[in-house]
Amino acid sequence: MDAPAIQSDSPPPEHVGPRRGRFSLFARAFSHRNYRLFFGGQSISLVGTFLTQVAIVWLVYHITGSALLLGVAGFAGQIPMFLLAPFGGVWVDRWNRQRMLVITQSLSMLQSFGLGIAAMMLGAHGENGDAVVTALICLAACQGFINAFDMPGRQAFLVEMVDRREDLANAIALNSTMVHAARLVGPAIGGLLIHYVGPALCFFIDGSSYVAVIAALLMMNVKPRPPREIAMSVMHDLREGLAYIWASAPIRVLLILMALLSLTGMPALSILMPIFAREFGGVGNSDEMLGFLMGASGLGALIGALYLASRKSVLGLGRLIAIAAGVFGGAIIAFALSRHLWLSLLIVPAAGFGMLISFASTNTLLQTLTADRMRGRVMSFFAMAFVGMAPWGNLIAGISAKYLGGGVRGASITLLWSGSAVLVAAFTYAAFLPRLRKHIRPIYVRQGILPQPVAEGLQTATEAVSGAE
Repeated sequence: MDAPAIQSDSPPPEHVGPRRGRFSLFARAFSHRNYRLFFGGQSISLVGTFLTQVAIVWLVYHITGSALLLGVAGFAGQIPMFLLAPFGGVWVDRWNRQRMLVITQSLSMLQSFGLGIAAMMLGAHGENGDAVVTALICLAACQGFINAFDMPGRQAFLVEMVDRREDLANAIALNSTMVHAARLVGPAIGGLLIHYVGPALCFFIDGSSYVAVIAALLMMNVKPRPPREIAMSVMHDLREGLAYIWASAPIRVLLILMALLSLTGMPALSILMPIFAREFGGVGNSDEMLGFLMGASGLGALIGALYLASRKSVLGLGRLIAIAAGVFGGAIIAFALSRHLWLSLLIVPAAGFGMLISFASTNTLLQTLTADRMRGRVMSFFAMAFVGMAPWGNLIAGISAKYLGGGVRGASITLLWSGSAVLVAAFTYAAFLPRLRKHIRPIYVRQGILPQPVAEGLQTATEAVSGAE
């Protein structure tokens, strides 16, 4: 079974010009004006996004002290992605992506201001606590609905911002660098703001930060895509996208792996972290400790993103995904067993590193293997696997932490099972990898990523090893 080839008029990577230095290789996507605008605006907005993420989980746990409600809040914010992202992908392939992102970012700005107003309703002694938690959960669900269109739209829009296809992998890696630099800074600032001025300001800062990315989108000069005749129904296009994914073994397996990692591994770095923050920092300092723990995770992810941005080619990413997923699972298990703050602060970056490498490398491979006309739909299923499976994991993690002993004991047991599941998924994917390479190599040859003689030699070696087994 052969995977569909990407359609591009760009020259092969090895023919684009003289050898570049390490820095120019690292920052080559910045040669595109539209990408520079996007990167600058999104960098500002993402810091605000992580302020909001920290403020929501802290506020829900501060008001309720319930691991279960932490899971419910995470579930509400991400379940729309699971339910609606495939439909969002259909519209991403139909609509003008630039205009769509202006709309989704504007709606996200209003949602953040709504969170700030809800936080201001909380009295000094916890009055209106139930109403505030309900409002936070409902507004999180609204943001999930927006993200079902915004996330696949942003992923698919990358191709329009970066004219040279050989720079696409670098743009994806730089995006990850941007996200996790913000993830490093945002939670730390969020913890301090919550401690000294309260969570409401975090939400208002986030809302204001969307002005930067909206302005950047409006300033872009994007080459219009060829008009697409819409003769079929949304359901027809959705079924077409599913058939396309199922016919491509590499795309299918990568999406399944991401879904499993998101379901089992992501709660370790998000929804259960306030429980460990309270254990290490006590009730009075749990907000600052949460910022430190999530910032440490962001540091590891940032290092992983910088490494990916410095890579010259997509070659070897399949094996790297297997290794990174193994590191992710092992770090989750180690964190669950740690009872010392200093040790946990050393372990969490490894988890962030493994998580980032796994998801960003998968994003790069999917963008490389996907035909342009199917990009929105494939990336919507990536968003569904990456973000849409997380609410089920959050809900399961919250219930598990509560009924396996509550507090740190229940959370630790939950993470032991989660890390073990991630390791099983990583080893299973590694076992499938030799078969996936047979489908990927012809695509790399057609794109000029892998010369024909090299591909034939690798194919022969793979067949010889398989025969020896």
